[in-house]
Amino acid sequence: MSRGRRKIAVIGAGNVGATCAFVLAQKKLGDIVMLDIYEGFAKGKALDMSQDGQVLNYDGNITGTANYEDISDSDVVVVTSGFPRQPGMSREDLIGKNAEIIKQVGEGIKEHAPNSVVIMVTNPLDLMTYHMWKVTGFPKERIIGQAGVLDSARMTHFVAKEVGCNEEDVQAMVLGGHGDTMVPLPRYTTCGGIPITQLLDEETIDAISKRTAGGGGEIVKLLERGSAFYAPGSAAAIMAESVLNDRKRLIPASAYLNGEYGLNDIFIGVPIILGANGIEKIIELELTENELSSLQGSANFYKSQLTDILGY
Repeated sequence: MSRGRRKIAVIGAGNVGATCAFVLAQKKLGDIVMLDIYEGFAKGKALDMSQDGQVLNYDGNITGTANYEDISDSDVVVVTSGFPRQPGMSREDLIGKNAEIIKQVGEGIKEHAPNSVVIMVTNPLDLMTYHMWKVTGFPKERIIGQAGVLDSARMTHFVAKEVGCNEEDVQAMVLGGHGDTMVPLPRYTTCGGIPITQLLDEETIDAISKRTAGGGGEIVKLLERGSAFYAPGSAAAIMAESVLNDRKRLIPASAYLNGEYGLNDIFIGVPIILGANGIEKIIELELTENELSSLQGSANFYKSQLTDILGY
């Protein structure tokens, strides 16, 4: 990580990227550059946020650009650019549309921010994270997909409502792909250290797990135009913070597996320790046969798409 003042680039100044930049600014983590193909869009949002610095007590050092040279020497790059989901569209429908965008973004990062840690948000998340890894050629530890933090946060919210406790006391664990095949783990989800399997009945837990898996789609349907951005943008900012401040957070995220959980050559959601070097450790949980089967099934679903659609 570079010395002196840190620098964070956010690629894509749409709702997710702007939310991420706004949270990063409030956390006073360093200089922020928002890049978007629509330069005025990035510059306008950056200026608006900069003018909020005195109100919310941050230094307001946020800039907008359409030029990749301006992300030079970034410590962390958060990638949110791509087409958003529309009603009736699955994350997988986005593959072809977003693969070309990620190719261009990845080439820009490789040239101008070659030492950065990249946090991916673009959907379909696990596929685009793999694609970014291939395009940049970066070490696997420096490419991480933002999925589990968001999915676990959604599960946390639903659990807290059902138990009747504060969300702060819930720790949820969701593995697998960031889509309908994700794998919520009730046995590893706790309230104040107590597994929710002791606090909620099986039917309620099943309903929570299903709602978590469909969490993004539920919001897309309600909004009618666009998709979730407050929680996804904030989750990406929290991951960037863990890298910049070497916080070594233990979180679920999309990571490259090389034998862990019986999986190879795939990015999929697993528990990791995230620090200054990116992914510093992958945690292998003891899973039941059904849980492991679900995780492997989720991974294999994406692996087939990597081959059939992206040609890897």
